[in-house]
Amino acid sequence: MNYANPQIEELFLTFEMECDKAISYMKSEYNLMRAGRANPKLVESIKVDYYGALTPINQMGNISIPEPRCLVITLWDKSALKLVEKAILAANIGITPQNDGTVIRLTFPVLTEERRKELVKQVKKLAEDTKVVLRNARRDAMDSLKKEKNAKTVSEDLISDYEAEVDKSLSKLIETVDKLSKEKENDVMSV
Repeated sequence: MNYANPQIEELFLTFEMECDKAISYMKSEYNLMRAGRANPKLVESIKVDYYGALTPINQMGNISIPEPRCLVITLWDKSALKLVEKAILAANIGITPQNDGTVIRLTFPVLTEERRKELVKQVKKLAEDTKVVLRNARRDAMDSLKKEKNAKTVSEDLISDYEAEVDKSLSKLIETVDKLSKEKENDVMSV
């Protein structure tokens, strides 16, 4: 859409950035949730003190999933196995690593029904929190549009068009949040 002035364009860019940030955060949190399946994202960000530098595990070797509930970390430097094992324990991800001298295995336990329901609650809460952030971004955009309207820098007709555009964007984003939340709920509840 063509905007009347740079302030309006900046307002829309800020609104979109805040909304994108909220949805990206939600996706990353969903990726970190353990749904009883192995997920490499759970250990990728763990940093190991490797020769004096904090190095992420995914830069020290390969992370593979040979079966749905097992994660295998194969390091290029076998002498770092103990360091990686210590870092995983320190990260407190809820899984004890098994070091067999060549690879590190993480076996994910089957989730109980109670734990699944608990995770679904977390999924719903995160979705609701994300919606709150999106609505706050909408409120900020609307307040800025009101200021522009009161300053009479833009016509009232254009302002109402912009407000409608913000509302339309928000409803699309909330649909996306609901869709992502539903997908994660189904993922968590599937055995």
